[in-house]
Order: sequence, then C-alpha cells, then structure tokens
Amino acid sequence: MVIPAPGPPFLPRRLNASSRMLQFPHWVSPMPDTVPLAGEAVLEVVSPDGARRYARITQTPFMIGRGVETGNHLQLSDRRISRNCAAVVIEANRFYLEDRGQRRGLFVNGERVESRELQDGDAITFGLDDSYEIIFRSAKSSDDDSLPQLLTRMEHITSSEPAGGLIKLKRLLEATSLLHSQLPLDVVLGHMLDHAVSVTDADRGLLLETDCAGALKVKLARRSGGLRLPPESLTPSQTAIQLALKQQSPVITEDLAQADVDLQAAQSIVAQRLRAVVVIPLYALSRASTQESMVDLKRGDFLGVLYLDSRRPAAFSKLDRQILDALAADAASILDNARLVERERERQRLEQEINIARDIQQALLPRDFREYPHLSVTGFNLPCLSVGGDYFDVFPLCDGRTAFLIADVSGKGLGAALLTTMLQGALSGMTVGTDPARVFNHVNRFLCDHSEVGRYATMFFGILDQEGHLEYINAGHPSPFLIRRGIAEEAFTEGSYPVGLVPEAQYTAVCLKLEPGDTLVLFSDGVTEAMDPDEQLFGIPRLKELLTGQLECPLELLQKCVLEAVENFARGAHQADDLTLLIVRYRAAAAAATSDTDVPLSAASPYSASAAASSGSSPDASPSSAPGQHSGPSALAGSGYVQS
Repeated sequence: MVIPAPGPPFLPRRLNASSRMLQFPHWVSPMPDTVPLAGEAVLEVVSPDGARRYARITQTPFMIGRGVETGNHLQLSDRRISRNCAAVVIEANRFYLEDRGQRRGLFVNGERVESRELQDGDAITFGLDDSYEIIFRSAKSSDDDSLPQLLTRMEHITSSEPAGGLIKLKRLLEATSLLHSQLPLDVVLGHMLDHAVSVTDADRGLLLETDCAGALKVKLARRSGGLRLPPESLTPSQTAIQLALKQQSPVITEDLAQADVDLQAAQSIVAQRLRAVVVIPLYALSRASTQESMVDLKRGDFLGVLYLDSRRPAAFSKLDRQILDALAADAASILDNARLVERERERQRLEQEINIARDIQQALLPRDFREYPHLSVTGFNLPCLSVGGDYFDVFPLCDGRTAFLIADVSGKGLGAALLTTMLQGALSGMTVGTDPARVFNHVNRFLCDHSEVGRYATMFFGILDQEGHLEYINAGHPSPFLIRRGIAEEAFTEGSYPVGLVPEAQYTAVCLKLEPGDTLVLFSDGVTEAMDPDEQLFGIPRLKELLTGQLECPLELLQKCVLEAVENFARGAHQADDLTLLIVRYRAAAAAATSDTDVPLSAASPYSASAAASSGSSPDASPSSAPGQHSGPSALAGSGYVQS
C-alpha cells in the first residue's frame, strides 16, 4: 500500500482542460473564472439537472438564497430554499458557512451545521435530495518560496543535514512544479520521469499507464541524463510489476542476484542483465468520506506504474521509502488529473451536442402562427431536461383546413428528441392532403422497424375545417378536454395504440362537429402527472375542475391559469417529465373579426411572454414573441423544469 510521506499530503494538482497545462490548485475546471487565486474561493453550483455554474466569493458576508430582491449574491431557483438561507463569512483568510434560516436545514458533507469552517471540496446541501448542491473550492494563501529562493536553498542543503535527502527532494519537486506549471502534459511527465531517474540513481525509467481495457502500456521512457528512449524498444520486468500490483505497494530489489528466485529467473531481467528494480504502483487520491477527517486521503483507482531499473547491483540501496512515496504521489496526481481532463473534455463535448440538439428542437416548434380565419391557438413547451420528447405543431393543409397535433415520446433526453424530429418529418407530408390514417399506419410501421426497443410516442392529431368539422386520431394520448358552454369533458377517448409500440396497430380517423367558441385543451402527461413534495399527482380531476367554467376566457389567460395551478401545486418539487400545452379554439369564420380573445392580459403576468408567443394567429398574441418558448416564470424553472 502506498503511504503518503509525513506532513501535508501530496494533493492532485489541476490541469487546464483546454491546454493540458499543469496548474494549481488541485481541482479541475476548464473555465478561467472558476480558478480560485491564492486566498480566494469559488462556489461550484450544481443544479438539479447536473448543469454547473460558478460564483467567486467577492465580499463578506456572501449571501446565498432564493430571492434576488433580498440582497443575495448567489440566487438558487428552488422555492423550497429560503429567501436568505446561508452566508459565507470571511475571517482571517478563512471561510465560514453560516445558516441564516434555511427551513429544512443546512448541511456540509451530509452533516447538519449552524456554522462551519469550509474546506476545499466541502459539499453544501439544503436538506433536499433533488435540489442544488454547492461545492466549495479554495486555494489557500501559499507561503511557498519563489523559484529563485528554492534553487538557492537547494544549493545549501547537503546530505549531512538531518533528513537532507528528503528535504532536497521535497524542494526539488516544488521547484519542478513551479518551473513547469505552464508546460504541456507530456513535457511535465517527461520532467517528472527525469527527476525520478535522477533522485533514485536509476539507469532507466518508464511510466506505464492503463488503457481503456485495463492493460498496462508504456507511455514514456527515459534513461539517465534525460535521454529519450523509444517505448516499444523496452521490456520492463513483468514479474516485478505483477508482484508490486499484488502487494499494492512499491517493490524494491537492491540486488537481483540475492532476490527471490522468481525474480532472478525472469526472462526480461536475465536478458537485460538487470541487477536492481523499483516498481511503484500509482493510485488516484480521493477524498475521505464525510465521517473521516477532511485532510485524510484514501487510495482510489489504479492509474499505472512508475518503473525504474539499473544494471548496478546497489543502485537503490540508499533509497528512502518516503522518497518513493513522494514520487508516487507526484506521478499519480499528474496522471489522475490527465484522466480528469479527458473526462471534462468529453463532458463539454456532450454538453455542446445537447445544446445544438436543444436549438434544433426549439427551431422545430412553430415560430410564427399564421392568421387562421376559423381558429385561435396558443402553445407552451417546457422540457424537464435540456432536450425533451414533447412537441406540438399547427400547420395549414392545401384544402383550407388546419392540422394541429401534440406528441409525447417515451423517455427523455437526446433519444426522445431525435424521435420527435422523425415524427415531425413524417407528418409534414400531411400538407399535401394525404389521408391521416394512412400516414399514421406508415409512421407506426416505420418506428416499429427502426426505433430502439421501448421507444414509442403518444399523439393526438386533429384536422379542423371552417365549418367546425373536426377529424382526429388519438394514438394512445391522454384525451384532450373539450370546453363547451363552460363545461369541460374528456370527449376524445376513442383511439388506438401509441405509434411505434404495436406493429399490427391500425389507425382510423374519428369525426366530431365543433360549435363556435368550443375550446380544445391538449396536454402532455407532464401536466397531470406533476407531483408535489409529498409525491401526490396533479391529476385529471384537478385539471377538469380548473377548466370547468372557463367560458369566455382568453386563450393566453387560460394557459396562464393552467400553468400557475401546476406550479402552485408542485410547490418547487422536482419534476420528471416534460410539460406541454396546446389550446385550440374554434370560431366561425364570420366571427373572426370579433374574436373572443380581445381581452388584454396584464404585462406583469409571468406567463404573458410565453402565452403571447404561442398564439400569433389571433389578438391573443403579441406579434413580437416567439411561439412555443417561455421566458418565465423563474419559480416554475426552479421547481424542476429546465426552460426551453
């Protein structure tokens, strides 16, 4: 087992993700704004959906809470968090967290606290499993010597001084870190290996790293004097390496002639006439659990091996175990950070792809509802993740009728978003007057043949003409509500299976005659299955009660009413499904000039932007807004949904 040298532990240092440069401090972040300078601190804010942002602590007290109007420097959009819940106070270059009234309690590393000095890496939570987490990051004021001072002191350190060799090594490693802190990773590894060869008086040094399959590969090879060696030309002793891995600690053989018989007989040792070998397993250093001291470290994942050998029998006879431990910690920190950098790059790449997918998906929503003489429309979509599986659309047909639909793809994320794109592409053929039943049968077979197992979509598709004749297909979707003369009923229960679920399913259109003023409220199950903190569902009955009596209500006001009801019911609870609404009102062509939606909506409404954006076909909407998008409210976004 690798035991750290006495004194402060060798903590992993940070690698810049964009340039692969070695930098202090020892935590990884690709953004310059996230790097705390000496004596400063940064809060890494992890939202419920995993997104990260950073806030530098610039003053004391640094206030944290829900409301921006209460003087908070860091705002958290979760209604369950108190308006002023916590503060970070700076005293004598130390950072203290104080509970300022978080009703569910303030926790550091899972332990409830009233006041606590913060250490680098501490996790701050608010008594909620599905809310924000804040990671405290700091770089303590350093009293390390400058490079010239280090080099001057090294010249005056001799082996005759107490622990002179270890002190000299420590200063040498510090100087190396300072000297090469802005060099590329391969250069840093090369210098590290050169110093390992020099300090141990070895003839050769190898750095072996694990690949994705767990096999050891020679990454870098050096010989004394800083000379490079081609990695493929070297054959390290596998016997010595396996022994070190089995023991999980360094293996030192001062003279192979007197070593274990297995080592003496190893072919690579005999062939290369080796007389001394050192093998140091490298393990990642990870934080201890919250029950242990925050300065304690434990061994993490296996990273690779530092291998040194010599043809001189007594080359390693004076090696100090602490020197080997220091070398192991230094090499492991560099390799571990390199691995973290690759993970961060992959995360950034995936996040970029998700952002592109989100932009594409939002572009597919109706951008500008045209003026329809016989209907008014408003729509709203809010995915619970960056991209979602819900969508709606409204488009004219060539025979003067208007088609509208709402769809909910199973699952969430990129897979669901791709399937919604496929559906929209397939249904765009409806604009040339194709029979909707034939289109649905074709789409169903296509999805069953090509989509992954378990991917399907519920849909409600309707075609409305100017006389109020509605032709619709319900493919397993919750029945829309029909509001007629103030009475809300589920009038569209007749239907078939979701598309993509049953290959043999057949779809037929159903006809219904609408009266002027009839309103259809189409919704995804993200509305009725919205949950409160007690995991109770909003439910169909509550939605029906809400819609009953809405006789002359403007569409955007009706939409606002539904969204506010869901928000108030959820009370900030995290939601696991997308939320989509599409509201269609039939009005006789002759009544178009006297629309029932002329009642203005207060500009102060948090929903006015999204509602107006989604109803550009009538005076319900503001022409400057973008349909299907939502600029508020912040409270709904903080309740677990991610704004589209």
